[in-house]
Amino acid sequence: MKKYRCKICGYIYDPANGDSEAGIPPGTSFNDLPSDWTCPVCGAAKEDFEEIEG
Repeated sequence: MKKYRCKICGYIYDPANGDSEAGIPPGTSFNDLPSDWTCPVCGAAKEDFEEIEG
């Protein structure tokens, strides 16, 4: 699964890790995150993330 980086703070969402603080289990792809999910570091919206290699 592809990783995504927050364009504002640089946080990387890694599907292998999920987002435990938001109740997102490991294995959840970025596209399957709820539409109201936000960056756990700076609060940016999903639209503020970009796909990255690796």
